[in-house]
Amino acid sequence: MTEPRADLLIELGTEELPPGSLRALAGALAEEVAGRLEAAGVGGGARRVYATPRRLAVLIEGVLLTQPDRSIERRGPALTAAFDAEGQPTKAALGFARSVGLEVDALERLETDKGAWLCAYIHEPGRTTAELVPEILEGALSKLPIAKRMRWGAGDAEFVRPVHWLVLLLGETLVEAEILGVKSGRETRGHRAHHPAPLHIADPAAYAPLLETEGHVLPDFGERRAAIKAQVEALASELGGRAMLDEDLLDEVTALVEWPVAIAGGFEERFLDVPHEALITTMMDNQRYFPVLDADGRLMAHFITVANLESRDPAQVRAGNERVIRPRLHDAEFFWQQDRRQPLASRRDALRAMVFQKQLGTLFDKSERLAALAAAIAERLGADPDQGRRAGELAKCDLVTTMVFEFTELQGTMGRHYARHDGEPQAVAQAIEDQYRPAHAGDKLPEGAIGQALALAEKLDTLVGIFAIGQRPSGTKDPFALRRAALGVVRILIERGLELDLHELLELAAAGLAERVEAAAAVAEVFDYVMERLTAYYAEKGIPADVIDAVLACRPTRLTDLDRRVQAVQRFRTLPEAESLAAANKRIRNILRQAGDEAGAEVHAAELREEAERELLAALAEAEGEVEPLFEDGRYTPALTRLAALRGPVDAFFDTTLVMAEDENLRRNRLALLARLSALFLRTADLSRLQP
Repeated sequence: MTEPRADLLIELGTEELPPGSLRALAGALAEEVAGRLEAAGVGGGARRVYATPRRLAVLIEGVLLTQPDRSIERRGPALTAAFDAEGQPTKAALGFARSVGLEVDALERLETDKGAWLCAYIHEPGRTTAELVPEILEGALSKLPIAKRMRWGAGDAEFVRPVHWLVLLLGETLVEAEILGVKSGRETRGHRAHHPAPLHIADPAAYAPLLETEGHVLPDFGERRAAIKAQVEALASELGGRAMLDEDLLDEVTALVEWPVAIAGGFEERFLDVPHEALITTMMDNQRYFPVLDADGRLMAHFITVANLESRDPAQVRAGNERVIRPRLHDAEFFWQQDRRQPLASRRDALRAMVFQKQLGTLFDKSERLAALAAAIAERLGADPDQGRRAGELAKCDLVTTMVFEFTELQGTMGRHYARHDGEPQAVAQAIEDQYRPAHAGDKLPEGAIGQALALAEKLDTLVGIFAIGQRPSGTKDPFALRRAALGVVRILIERGLELDLHELLELAAAGLAERVEAAAAVAEVFDYVMERLTAYYAEKGIPADVIDAVLACRPTRLTDLDRRVQAVQRFRTLPEAESLAAANKRIRNILRQAGDEAGAEVHAAELREEAERELLAALAEAEGEVEPLFEDGRYTPALTRLAALRGPVDAFFDTTLVMAEDENLRRNRLALLARLSALFLRTADLSRLQP
C-alpha cells in the first residue's frame, strides 16, 4: 500500500535581504530543511529553491505525511551492575525499568564483544509531518549562515532581516505555527509596487505560477537571472554592441529585483576620452549598470540598467538613470584631467608619507626594493634591467592619484595609463598594471618579461618581509594576502615557463630587506610556504598529493623543473610497471635507511655472485647511459619510461638475492648496488612516496 505523501512549501517573507548572501541563504535553508526531513524519516523527492529580495522559499515534493513507527533501543546498566550476588535486581536495574515503563523481568539482555547489558526495545509511533515541520524549520533557521542577526519590534525574534509573513503548506493543508514572531498562513505577497495585496495559495504547486502571473514576481533565482541576461543581451544588440556581462554583477542585480525590466541609457561621447576602466568601474560598482562594448571590444556611450518594475513611462526611468550616472562620469573625467597635470614619477616623494608596514617602511622604501629586485629578475629573463628598475620605481606612484584614491580597484591600471601619457616605455607602463596579477583564481598572468619581473618582485618582497617580522598567516587570518602572493609566484614561474631559481629569488628579496629586518633567516620558511601551495595548485589539475610529495622530496628549486618532474611521475603512474617499481623503491629506501653507512662507495662487479644481481647491474649500467642525457635536458618523462624497463631485473633480484648477507663484503656490495639504483630514480622523484 502506497504511503500518503504531499508537497511541502515553506516561504519566509522579509524586508529586503542582503543581495550578496541571498543565494547562499536560500540554498542553506533548502539543504537544512531537506536534511532534517530525511533524518525524521519523512524526506521527499525533488526540491525547488526560491529566492527574491523579499522572500526565501523551498518546495519539497512528495513528503510523507506521517513518520514511520520506530523501535528504539534503550541500553541500561551492565549486567554486573544490574544484579547483586543473589541475582536480585539492584537499584540501577529497578530505576532503568521504571524509566522505560517495564518490569525488570520484561527487560532483555544485550550481549556484545564488549560486554552485556540490560536493554529495552520501545515502540514509538510516528508523529505527523505537520507536527514536525515547525520544529524542523526552527532548527533549520538557527543554522543559516547569518553573520549578524537583527531584532525588530518588541519581540525576541532574530533574523537577518525583519520577517513579515510565513507560509507553511503541506499539500492543501495549512501547518499552523508561530515562528520568528509571525503566525503561519497561506497568503504570500506579490511585487511591492505591482501587487502589494496578499495572494492566496491553494497548494504548493500553485506557488510559483501564482507569483509570476498575478504577483509580478519571478521567484526562481536562476530563471530570473536568465531573464535578466536575455533582456540585457537583446538591448545591447539593438544598440549595435554587446553587453559586458560580469557574472558577479549579474548575480547581484538578480538579487535586487523581483520583476526585472532592462532599460538602455546613454551618456555624452566626450566621456569616452576617460580611460574605459574608470568608466566601467563607476557604472558597474557604483550604479550596477551593464556597460556596452562595440564589435572591437571598445566601450560605447551606452549602458543598460535593470529596473525592478514595469514603468508606464520607461523614458522617465531612462532619463533618471542618465541623470544619476552623469555626475559620476564628470568626477572620473575631472580626476583624469587633474592627475595628468603632474608626471607619475613626481609623485614618488609622496610615497614617503605612506606606511607599507611599520617595520618594513613606507611605500617609497618598498618601491626602492622593487626597483632593485625587478631589475635583477629582468636581467635573468634576458630583458632590459633598466626597464625593470624603472617599473619598480613607478610601481606604487598611482596610489597617490585622485583617481585611485576614489577607485582603489584601479591601482596599477591607472598607473599604466599615466605612465603611457608621460611617455614611459610600453613595457614599463604595462608592468605597473601587471604587478598585481594574478589577483584572483583564474586571473590572467603578466605577459612581458618586465611585467613578470615586477609581479614576482612585488610578491616576493612582501612574502619575505612579512615572514621576517613573524607575521606568517594563521588560520583564516591573512591580512597581507600571502597565500595569494605565493600562489601567484607559483603560477607565474610554472605557467610562463620561467627558468628561474626560486630559492635564489628569495635570497635576492631578503638582501633588499637586510637593512630593516633579519630577512635571510626567513628564506627557508618562505620557500617551504610557497612549496606548500603546490599541492592545492596541482589538485585543481587532477594530480594527486602523493605525486607532489614524491617530487618535493628531491627539493627542486626551479618550479619549471619541478613541473616537468610532476608531469613525468604522473605519466609514470599509468605504466603497468609503476606499482611494482614504487614498492621496490620503498623497500630499497627502508633497507638503505636501516643499513646506515654500511653501503659500499661503489659496486664491484667481480664480487657479485648471483645471476640476478649481475643482470641487475648490467641493466642498470645500460639504463644510466641512456637516461643521463635525458636528465641533463630535463626530459623526465622519457627517462622514467626507460627506467620502467628495470622492473624485471629488480623483481628478479629481490626474488633470489639476500641483500643483508652475513658476508660483510657481499652485503656492502649489494647495498651499494641498491644505493646506485635508488639514486638513479631520485634524479626525478622519490617513487617510494607514491601510494598504491
